[in-house]
Formats: sequence, structure tokens, C-alpha cells
Amino acid sequence: MRYAGEWMSAADDRILEYLSEHESGSPTKMKREGPIRYSRVQVHRRCKKLAEEGLVKDLGNGVYMITDDGEAYLDGRLDTENWTYIDDDNDAVEAQNPTDSEASNGDATRM
Repeated sequence: MRYAGEWMSAADDRILEYLSEHESGSPTKMKREGPIRYSRVQVHRRCKKLAEEGLVKDLGNGVYMITDDGEAYLDGRLDTENWTYIDDDNDAVEAQNPTDSEASNGDATRM
């Protein structure tokens, strides 16, 4: 079970799934090769939002890769509404959302 935050859209899961299966991808490539039924512009917009939230990393030149947090979300181990990790006993452990931290230096990986 995935724990999607209210800020997430239906396209986000498809983008994260694509990036989980491939090493990296651009919105154009995801639109062309993946099961994404959204415009390239919308995919690009969502990739930027996912990067702001730390679920993907912007590699530059419109290319993105999934982060450990993105994988954790797909696996149902990260609640992106409350930014908590869910352990095997269904206990929540607080995570740090990069948009909440002024100390964030653009590195999308948290732990």
C-alpha cells in the first residue's frame, strides 16, 4: 500500500514507476516509452515537483532519476503526507521533507 500525500497527482506514481524500472529518464522519454498518458509538459511539471519533494533527483538537461525516498514511497515504506517512514511493524518514523528544511542544499536524498 502506498501512502500518497495530498500534493501528489496520479501522474506521479507512473513517473516514479518508470524511473524505478529505468536508470533515468526525461519527460520526453517517459512519455514515449512509458505507460504515461499525460502530456510531456505535465510530466515535466510533475518531475520538477517530485524533485522539490525529494522523490526524484534532477540530473540536469531534463533528466531525472529516482531517489531512495522515491523507492521507499513505491514500496509503501514512506508516507509522503506526513513524511514518515513505515517500518515492518507499521510504526511511523519521522522523515525530513526537504521543502521543510532551509538547510537543504539541493540533494534530494534524505536519511
